[in-house]
Amino acid sequence: MLAIGPYHRSKEQLLAFEEHKTRYLKKLLECTRIPLSDYVMAMRALEERARKRYGGSTSLNRDEFVQMMLLDGCFIFEVIRKFSRHLREYDDPKHLREDDDPNFKLSRILFLIARDMILLENQLPFFVLWKFFIMTEMPNDPRNESFLVMIPRFFNVILPGNGFPRDAIDRVNDYPINEIKHLVHLIHDIWLPSPAGIKAYGKHSTQYSYGSFIRSATEYREAGIQFRERENLGDSLFDIKFKNRVMEIPYLEIDDATETIFQNLFAYEIWSRDTNPKHVIDYVRFLHCLINSSKDAELLRRRGIIDSSFGDDEVIATLMHKLGDGLVFSDEQFYYGDVFHKMALHCSRPRNQWMAALRRRLENLRAWLRHNYFSTGLAIISFVGAVVLLLLTLLQALFAVLSYYQQAPSH
Repeated sequence: MLAIGPYHRSKEQLLAFEEHKTRYLKKLLECTRIPLSDYVMAMRALEERARKRYGGSTSLNRDEFVQMMLLDGCFIFEVIRKFSRHLREYDDPKHLREDDDPNFKLSRILFLIARDMILLENQLPFFVLWKFFIMTEMPNDPRNESFLVMIPRFFNVILPGNGFPRDAIDRVNDYPINEIKHLVHLIHDIWLPSPAGIKAYGKHSTQYSYGSFIRSATEYREAGIQFRERENLGDSLFDIKFKNRVMEIPYLEIDDATETIFQNLFAYEIWSRDTNPKHVIDYVRFLHCLINSSKDAELLRRRGIIDSSFGDDEVIATLMHKLGDGLVFSDEQFYYGDVFHKMALHCSRPRNQWMAALRRRLENLRAWLRHNYFSTGLAIISFVGAVVLLLLTLLQALFAVLSYYQQAPSH
C-alpha cells in the first residue's frame, strides 16, 4: 500500500498514497511555520550521504531523490509522532478515530501502514527521520518526548505477542543515534529476549543437527513434556523456558502481518552478518521444528500458546513450514540450544522412551477403534453394549466366587 524509498516509488498501484504524503507535509508546514525551503535545503544536505545507503541502485535524479526524502521522511515522522501523541493524551487508541486524518479513522489502515514500514526494501536512512525531529522539536512543549520513544509505541500495533518487552523503552533511550541504520534495524535491536536470556546465550553451544534432535510438539507430548503459555505480560516473545517437564512459551497470535514481520527481520539478520544473537531466525527455527503438522498446531492452540485469525490449524502449520523452509540450517550457535538440549536429555531417558512408545500404541489403538467401531452411532451403541455386557458377566462371576467362599464350611 505504501512506498518508502526509491525501490517501489514508480509502481502505479502505490501512487494513490502519495497524496497522503503531500497532505502530511502541508500540515507540518502549517504547524511548525518553518518555510518549505528550509526542509528542502536540509534534505539536499543529506542527499549524497543518503544515496550511498542504496548502493547506487536508484535512477532518481537529484531533485527527485530530494523530493522522495522530503515526502517519505515527513510522512513517517508525522504518523509516528501523531500516534504517540494521541496515546499519551488519551491513553486509548480509539480516540485516534476522532481525528480528521483518514489514516487514523480505522485502526486497520494504521496496521497496514506499520506493516509496510517494516519492509526491509521500504526504508529511509534513520538520519533523515532524525533531521525532521530535530527541526520540529519544541523544547517548551509539555507533550515533547524523544522520537526514539515514539517508535516502539507505534510498532506495537503489529508486533506479535505482547509487543516490545517492558525494558524496551529504557533500551531505546540508550541507543546511540548515529549507529541506527533504519527503522528495521532499530526494531530488531530493541525487540529482544530478556537480558537474562541474552546473557546466557552461547553458554551451551549445541553441536546437534537441527533436523535430528528437535522433535515436534506431539512427539514431545508423547515423551511426557507438557506445554504451557508463559503468562507474564512483561516477558519478551522470545523468552521460552523448559523446566520440570514443562515448556513455557509466550502467546503468539498469527495474523496477516506475522509472515511479513518475521521474513523481514530474519532477512535483516542474514544481511547483517555481524548481528548477534540472531534471535528472530532462531525463534522461527524453533517454531518450524515444533510445528511439523496440523496436529502440532492444534496442540499448541489448545494450550493457549498459539492463536490464528485465520482459524485453521493447517494454515498455521503451512505458514511455519513456509517461514522455516526459507532458512539455511547450520551448526552455528542456536539461541534455544540449551532448551532443546534439556528436552533431548529428557526424551533420552529409558522411562520416558517407554512412556512415549506406550502413548503411541494407545493413540494407534484409539484411532483403530474409532475407525472400526465408532464410525456410526449404531456401532458406538453396539460397542458400549458389548462392553457393559462383558463387565456385567465379570461382576456376576466375581459375585459367584465370593458367594461360594462365604457359604463354604470353615475347617
